[in-house]
Amino acid sequence: MYTVRVEADFAAAHFLSRYHGKCEKLHGHNYRVRLWARGGGLDGGGILVDFAVLKDALRRVCASLDHTNLNDNPDFSGDPSAERIARHVFEETAKLLPGDAAALLFAVDVYETPTSMARYER
Repeated sequence: MYTVRVEADFAAAHFLSRYHGKCEKLHGHNYRVRLWARGGGLDGGGILVDFAVLKDALRRVCASLDHTNLNDNPDFSGDPSAERIARHVFEETAKLLPGDAAALLFAVDVYETPTSMARYER
């Protein structure tokens, strides 16, 4: 089995209305996003999936979130937790990829800080 990973980042604000603590107040993060693909077969050139194709799709999704208030995005049901952001990025990136590349998507990691991350995986 082969695994590849690409990364992108974005900065955004959010608050968690159902959380009791400092995260219930409006604040921001510099998010780091890692997109993982995996599969057992390589193409004739020895490539699982083109890094450029993955990076382009991931960067487009991250650009749509960059410098926004994530609470304004209905996909997060009012509480844009790292878990919900990871799922959103996975699903939106899959929509932008050709079918063969989308089928190889395995997981998305969203880091709110260098030591705190959430993962959504298929």
